[in-house]
Amino acid sequence: MRHPSNDLPRPAHTSRRTVLALLGASLVAAPLLRPSHASATAAAGCVGLDDPAKKEIAMKLVSSAENSSLDWKAQYKYIEDIGDGRGYTAGIIGFCSGTGDMLDLVQLYTDRKPANVLAKYLPALRQVNGSDSHDGLDPNFPKDWRKAAQDSAFQQAQNDERDRVYFNPAVKQGKTDGLGTLGQFTYYDAIVMHGDGDDPTSFRNIRKRALNKAKPPTQGGDETTYLNAFLDARVWAMKQEEAHSDTTRVDTEQRVFLRKGNLCLNTPLDWKVYGDSYHIG
Repeated sequence: MRHPSNDLPRPAHTSRRTVLALLGASLVAAPLLRPSHASATAAAGCVGLDDPAKKEIAMKLVSSAENSSLDWKAQYKYIEDIGDGRGYTAGIIGFCSGTGDMLDLVQLYTDRKPANVLAKYLPALRQVNGSDSHDGLDPNFPKDWRKAAQDSAFQQAQNDERDRVYFNPAVKQGKTDGLGTLGQFTYYDAIVMHGDGDDPTSFRNIRKRALNKAKPPTQGGDETTYLNAFLDARVWAMKQEEAHSDTTRVDTEQRVFLRKGNLCLNTPLDWKVYGDSYHIG
């Protein structure tokens, strides 16, 4: 279950995943990821967040905030309407029926495995995209989602869509900016919550706000100074929506690691989110 702080009503505009269905097209039209010859991490000895062990840590960190649990793989079956104007929220990254990413996920699953229990909902998912409606989904969609979540093909589809839309762009931009593992994670967590659209609280505009205050390593800046500026901008963005106004995933998680100089996100890690304590040994 998501932490109650995530269950507060949110405005109807899709700040987290603004026009997510058009994300691929928007990235092609106006690329956020700028090539850089200095793409290596600035933090000496860091591996990228895409290293399997570091990626596992990233999944647990996000799950602690999104689902109040380190067991992120238990979230394949998660589904509920949290009353945020985005319809059903489900799966390991909170795919939403109202924002397009759930439709993309079920389409991918169906492309790979046509005879699946969710395929029959594709017309309804197209119809409810952009709204909080359950038309054509109730009463059996949640039950069928949980059934599909037992299928390794559906689990893999969730993994792949998470990587395509959120994880890979975040890591690529982090490396382009010369950030170590922690910095790449701060980007990933921001994209998960805010999406990467054109609204002021989207990831690209959080980053732009940070760039007005500090330079990343590949522009000659200090990594810690830049990450503090990015987290300041992230906190500002979170406070623009009531549901995100609890900023502990930054204050008592990411800033804790940064203050300790743990730019490589090395274990052991101890942090708190919404007052709950977590540990990775």
